[in-house]
Amino acid sequence: MKKLIIEARINEYMMREAGNPNVPYTPEEIASESVACRDAGAAIVHFHARKPDGTPEHSAAVYSDTIRRIRRASDILVHPTLGYNTMDDHSAEGRLRHIVELAKDKAVAPHFVPMDMGSINVDRYNPDAKQFETTTQVYANPTGDLMYFAKRIREAGLKPYLTCFNIGFLRYVNAFADMGLLDEPLYMCLVMTDNVYLGGHPGTLKGLQAHLDFLPPGKRVEWTAMSYGGNLFGLAAAIISQGGHISIGLGDHPYKELGMPTNADLIRRIVSIAKECGREVATPAEAWQLLNPGEGAAPVA
Repeated sequence: MKKLIIEARINEYMMREAGNPNVPYTPEEIASESVACRDAGAAIVHFHARKPDGTPEHSAAVYSDTIRRIRRASDILVHPTLGYNTMDDHSAEGRLRHIVELAKDKAVAPHFVPMDMGSINVDRYNPDAKQFETTTQVYANPTGDLMYFAKRIREAGLKPYLTCFNIGFLRYVNAFADMGLLDEPLYMCLVMTDNVYLGGHPGTLKGLQAHLDFLPPGKRVEWTAMSYGGNLFGLAAAIISQGGHISIGLGDHPYKELGMPTNADLIRRIVSIAKECGREVATPAEAWQLLNPGEGAAPVA
């Protein structure tokens, strides 16, 4: 069986006081966490730039600083975010601006760029109070914006990371591939959502299987799976045994039930499960080769 690619999703918009005190904020902290995750077995790090107080940061300069720090110490593959709800400029151009700037310099060019292949409500639901905490939060990804992303990401020589919250998103991936806007192998993230987030498939075997039943037919696909707002470990063995990859981290769920672990602790647990399933873990170079991203930035040795 092909080797397992583990992606560490180290911070997202998770705040320390609301989640886990081990969530990294600053470029120094993100770089240190990336190195620790690489040492634990991760091949890719996904991160959101943050200000020292944890609030979102979108400048190309801070992303550049962060990536330089990561690359000085590690060969882990880099996957920054686009951002949306926390940005002043929600246009396609505004959301991709820092990525385009980074891609001009191979020293800081990312390896992957996220493309969420549809729109979704992201309001938080409180099951105890039986009410929504917010009612207006929409993660909007219009078709025209996605077409712009696909074109510009390809021009930059980077690999799109095709995030799919439900079957409609998967169908969009298939349509974009049919239109020639995406190159195979398609690198797809199958998102499940739990607890306060209701917009994706539930984090169950049936939720995962619903995704798998609608993978783009007749196309080369590498898929990874994650649980936004929930514990992924209950599905980890099934994902690994079915040839999928794993995306996990404190950005998606604080894992308080495991005693406030670090991101690297989570990665070590996944490596252990992979060994029990008889599957080896990919290095960054092996992950890059498997995903066949073309002429983008090469992993740093």
